[in-house]
Amino acid sequence: MFKRAQNKFYSTSANLLKTPLHEAHVEFGGKMVPYAGFEMPVLYKDQSHIESHNWVRSKAGLFDVSHMLQHTIQGPQARALLEKITPIDLGSLGVNQLSLSVLLNNEGGVIDDCIITKHGDNDYYMVTNAGCREKDVKFIKDELTAFDVNHSTFEGTLLAVQGPQAAELLQKFTTEDLSKVYFGESRYLDLKTGGATTRIHLARSGYTGEDGFELSIPSGTPAEQAEALSFFKVLINEYPDIAKPIGLAARDSLRLEAGMCLYGHELTEEITPIQASLAWLIPKSRRADGGFNGSSKILGQLADKSSVTHRRIGVKSKGPSPRDGNKIFNAEGKEIGYITSGSPSPTLGGNVAQAYIDKSAKIGSGIKIEIRGKLRDGEVAKLPFVPSKFYKG
Repeated sequence: MFKRAQNKFYSTSANLLKTPLHEAHVEFGGKMVPYAGFEMPVLYKDQSHIESHNWVRSKAGLFDVSHMLQHTIQGPQARALLEKITPIDLGSLGVNQLSLSVLLNNEGGVIDDCIITKHGDNDYYMVTNAGCREKDVKFIKDELTAFDVNHSTFEGTLLAVQGPQAAELLQKFTTEDLSKVYFGESRYLDLKTGGATTRIHLARSGYTGEDGFELSIPSGTPAEQAEALSFFKVLINEYPDIAKPIGLAARDSLRLEAGMCLYGHELTEEITPIQASLAWLIPKSRRADGGFNGSSKILGQLADKSSVTHRRIGVKSKGPSPRDGNKIFNAEGKEIGYITSGSPSPTLGGNVAQAYIDKSAKIGSGIKIEIRGKLRDGEVAKLPFVPSKFYKG
C-alpha cells in the first residue's frame, strides 16, 4: 500500500500575505487564520459553518480565492509544454473552454491540480494552488527551458461566486448573457465594478459542486484594487438576501460533499491520477500516444488494473468525524486504508470523508475507522456524496 506524504498548508510565518479583498473580510467580521502563507477568513460573524455551507447550497456564496496563483502560458510551443507536464488534450479543447488537469512529475505523481483555459492555440491561462506556489513555479520554469514559451504569474482578485443564484446575481453587473456561458467555458467581459467598468476574465467553474463562476479581476494598481474591493462590498451590501461572504470552513465541506480533491490530502506526488480515481483526466487520445510526464507508469496502471491495489473512495459514518490519517480496518480487523479528509456533512447529516481503501472493499461494505484510539463504525460510499449541479444549458 502506498503512503501519502504529510503536507502542511497552514503557514507559521508572522509575515502573512493579504489578498486585495482583505479589508472587506475584516469589515464583515471575518475570523482570519493563516492559510498557505495568506491571512484568510475561515468564518464570518453571525454565521456558523453550517449556515455558511447551506447558504451556498441555496443562494450565492462569495469566496475570496485570490491566494490561488494565476499563470499565462503563451508562445509557439505553449501547447507542447502543457501537454508534457499534464495529460490534457488541448486539441480537443475549444477556444474559451477550460478543463481540470494535473501537473505530473516523472513518476506520474501529482505535483498539483490545476485548471487550464484555452484562449488560443498559443495562449493559455492556468490557475494552481497557493499552497504549492513555490514548488509549482520552480517545476514549470525547469520544464519550460526546453520550449519556446513565455510564462508569467500574476496577482489579482480571484473571486468565486457559487450557488444556485450565482448567475442571477452576476447578471446584474454585465450585459453579457450568462445563460449562454456553460460549465467549463470562459469569457472576457465588461463588469460594472463600483463606479467603473472593468474588463475581467469569467469562467463558469468552481469548487463546491454548485453552479457558479470564478472571476479574475485586475488589481495591479491601487485604482483597480479599489474597484475590485468596491464590487465585492456592493454584492454583499446591496443584495444581502442573495449574497454572503463565505470562508474556508464551508469551502472545504462543500468540496468534500462534491467529491473533489484537496492537494496534500487526496493528491500528492506519491499518488498517480489512476490511484486517485481520476483516470478520466487522461483522454483517449493521450492514452494512445503518451508523451506526458510519467506516462509509462500511468498507462501501465490503466492497462493492468491489478497494479493499483487501493482507490480513492467515499466513507460515511456517525459520531466523531474521521480526519486525515485515521486508519481504516475491514470487518476482520485487517488494516485496508486511511482517511485523507473528513467533515460533518451539513447537507446529509452524519459525517463524510474521502479515503484510500483496498479495492476489495465494495461500496456499501462496513468498515472500522480508528478515531481517538477507538474503532468507529463506517461504510464505504460512492462519490460524490451530493450530486453536482453544474450548468450545462
